[in-house]
Amino acid sequence: MKFSSYGQTHPGMKRELNEDNFSILEKEGVYVVADGMGGHNAGEIASEITIETIAKFFQAASEDEDVTWPYKMDPSLSLNANKLMVGIKFANRTIFRNASTNSSYAGMGTTVVAVLTKNGGDELYIAHVGDSRCYKYCDNELLQMTEDHSLLNEYIKAGQITKEQAVNFPHKNVIMRALGMKDNVLVDIQKRKIKLGEIFLLCTDGLSDMLSDDDIKDVLSKEAPLKDTVEELIDKANANGGKDNITVVLIKVEG
Repeated sequence: MKFSSYGQTHPGMKRELNEDNFSILEKEGVYVVADGMGGHNAGEIASEITIETIAKFFQAASEDEDVTWPYKMDPSLSLNANKLMVGIKFANRTIFRNASTNSSYAGMGTTVVAVLTKNGGDELYIAHVGDSRCYKYCDNELLQMTEDHSLLNEYIKAGQITKEQAVNFPHKNVIMRALGMKDNVLVDIQKRKIKLGEIFLLCTDGLSDMLSDDDIKDVLSKEAPLKDTVEELIDKANANGGKDNITVVLIKVEG
């Protein structure tokens, strides 16, 4: 399979600083979105560390097969999927240690969602930590592929509130799992079969909190160029209030 992609980030309408970051590594087939959190500019630092660490690890591992990995391989995953998981864990450790040794960065962290396409003909991997999301759009159907690691989602799973009530939930910003919280982190990773025409959307909650699934689906259903689609999604999120930074990356299966 071949893929086309496009990504863009925007600070939104309420915040001066953009703590989101994203990366598209076409050669490695890796697409990453990170949503930083923390005081001052620490969130921006955490998301930047994530993007750079994953990119450097993939590039180093590709150039030198004997490069030392900081974590053991998972035999149930492919080599490239292990690279993705290890890169995320490596980023987590780097953020945690920076936060532990520099008071300016105390408490910083970031969510992350990533897709790996360079793994063989008809499959890809999705990895995430936190509430940045991956969606799949195909045949006018939008599916959320990731499960938020958030207090809100825990309440929904426990049946304590409904998805309709979640709109007014007062603790939406409480994340149960993120990079930088501990020296090690559990990364959710899944393998998915793919087919021609599917679109995978990576985004921060600046998009998913401002647009409903139906809103997102309506934009994707227009089948416009990826650049135009990304820009329309961001414009609509800003039109609905733009309360947070907004980052969107689209990946289309071209054949």
